[in-house]
Amino acid sequence: MMADRRHQCPTLAQLHLRTNLSSSNAVFVPSPSEKNFASFATDFLMGGVSAAVSKSAAAPIERVKLLIQNQDELIKAGRLSEPYKGIGDCFGRTIKDEGFASLWRGNTVNVIRYFPTQAFNFAFKDYFKKLFNFKQERDGYWKVFAGNIASGAAAGASSSVFVYSLDYARTRLASDAKTVKKGGERQFNGLIDVYKKTYQSDGIAGLYRGFNVSIVGITVYRGLYFGMYDSLKPVLLVGTFQDNFLASFVLGWIVTVGASVASYPFDTVRRRMMMTSGEAVKYKNSMDAFKQIVKSEGPKSLFKGAGANILRAVAGAGVLASYDKLQVIMLGKKYGSGGA
Repeated sequence: MMADRRHQCPTLAQLHLRTNLSSSNAVFVPSPSEKNFASFATDFLMGGVSAAVSKSAAAPIERVKLLIQNQDELIKAGRLSEPYKGIGDCFGRTIKDEGFASLWRGNTVNVIRYFPTQAFNFAFKDYFKKLFNFKQERDGYWKVFAGNIASGAAAGASSSVFVYSLDYARTRLASDAKTVKKGGERQFNGLIDVYKKTYQSDGIAGLYRGFNVSIVGITVYRGLYFGMYDSLKPVLLVGTFQDNFLASFVLGWIVTVGASVASYPFDTVRRRMMMTSGEAVKYKNSMDAFKQIVKSEGPKSLFKGAGANILRAVAGAGVLASYDKLQVIMLGKKYGSGGA
């Protein structure tokens, strides 16, 4: 498999990066070919389709995770009568007060958001990895491991710049609980309404509240998510486990859980900051949010919803495993999910 990867034609981004770097080296770089573009388009489409399907399947647990994670802000704003007692209680109260279909509230926006996010992550991760150009036989396992983590982090941080406002809108819609009074009005009616009301009250800045800490969190999460998977896969998924869907799924789930737990406090801080857009009282910055949350609610509050997030990690594992399997079935080889 390594030999196949080494003989692949350069990708568009790789050629573009080499062109920019070659000005000081006087190195000739050929123009991108149609084959390169087809490879890029394949990475983009395959990653996006796998992500959209997995996120839709996990939408109910994802909404519960967001409700539990943001419940203290909802209580402050008077939109939640009392704290949730756990995952089961949140599921039960949400279904009772809003109906079963409400578990998918915000999912449409999430699919819209997640398609370009995950597609860009998968597509550009390999570009960054090729830029480092580490080879295990030449540089050793740990340099390759570090390169995988760095390429995953760069891909995640880069894509976040373009889709953060959609993530904000999804968070506000999914956290828009309808429990204070029966038949009560929701805060937002849909995606456009979120943008409209946020812009009117806070301007563009309101759509990007929590962005800085989000970049830190996404760097930690995506770096571990892609880096560990790409590095452990050629070591563990060999022999009878190679191209085995279940083995790939389990490895993906373990990696996703580890990455999620490590970055979860960053995620809590950014989402709590998102929830203050349009409210009278806001956190000054991410550090102020962190200090206030820990001081008034305790460190455990940073991990509210983490249990639901671990269950949600099944979706992340499904993305990685399904992506590899789809590529083998449809294309005969792997592209962007990190086949060694």
